[in-house]
Amino acid sequence: MKSNLILLVLAAAVAAMGCSTDSENTEENTPDMTSAYYPPIGSDDWETVSVTELGWNEEALQPLLDYVASKDTKAFLILKNGRIAVEWYGQDFTKDTPWYWASAGKTLTAFTTGIAKEEGFLQVTAKTSTYLGDGWTSIPKEKEDLILVRHQLTMTTGLDDTRGDCKTPDCLVYIADAGTRWGYHNAPYTLLQDVIANATNTDFESYYNTKLRNRIGMTGQWLSTNGSNNVYWSNARSMARFGLLNLHDGVWEDTTILGDADFMEEMKNSSQELNKSYGYLWWLNGKESAMVPKSQVVFNRKLIPSAPDDLYAGLGKNDQKLYLVPGQDLVIVRMGEETGIATLGPSSFDDELWGFINNVIN
Repeated sequence: MKSNLILLVLAAAVAAMGCSTDSENTEENTPDMTSAYYPPIGSDDWETVSVTELGWNEEALQPLLDYVASKDTKAFLILKNGRIAVEWYGQDFTKDTPWYWASAGKTLTAFTTGIAKEEGFLQVTAKTSTYLGDGWTSIPKEKEDLILVRHQLTMTTGLDDTRGDCKTPDCLVYIADAGTRWGYHNAPYTLLQDVIANATNTDFESYYNTKLRNRIGMTGQWLSTNGSNNVYWSNARSMARFGLLNLHDGVWEDTTILGDADFMEEMKNSSQELNKSYGYLWWLNGKESAMVPKSQVVFNRKLIPSAPDDLYAGLGKNDQKLYLVPGQDLVIVRMGEETGIATLGPSSFDDELWGFINNVIN
């Protein structure tokens, strides 16, 4: 009787040890969804995490997707810690379909400017004419010499922004001294790509592809829509990759793409006092005031009231969106048609969309 009892106790102990080992092995094999993740380069593989696993509100997900669908959206992604939590595509659109970034692509040029600066090819405090030559505008030389590369990055060249995309000297006319007026102007921005090309003595797109795009596994290309303004086209996942790179301060896994910490900080913080919601071609939330394209009105409110204060974004025509929220490790992408209000950057769509997003993530 005593021997049977001992055998039963031993069997129970062995079984308990087996269960403990299985449990420990399971825990060891379960990926840590809170750690940073980078999708592999040259592969379609991309880790996912469900809304349920994140503890988000699953019931609010479908209303969010219904909303983006109702706004002629083509692609909508949410990354959490680099993993895809939400990936939705419209009819006849897939993860491989290219779409235009519009002015959200300005952020690519800003980042590439930082790389060229870090490599010693240019200085943001140098005169633009250092790289484009004298007479790149039609304004007097003493006024032209006031324009620095930094003014091109901050939309403060003082050139007449009503002249649109045209970047020939006859279109670049004086309206104010550089640094004294904020005006959203595509032409001086586009000429930044010429600044980079001349400073590096190479074609801009080749430099961009080599130094940025290829190193993080993006796809896409720059296309000129009107002979003046270059617009970037890629799939939504490539936009998400670029967002992830910025979320990690210019580092892709173990590779530093842009290591100039000062430039990174300047890029995503108020770059001047005129429009506090604008960095180096990035839009910033949480500031005390904001301006918008084609207007000199200063609005005493933050850019997107319903969004997190630490959000910064690439915003483009017809509501192309690249939202980054460092405090929550979020990258959000929206590509699509016009949502109802023609705009070059911020719009009421931002605030409405974030109302739906908040219902899911909070």
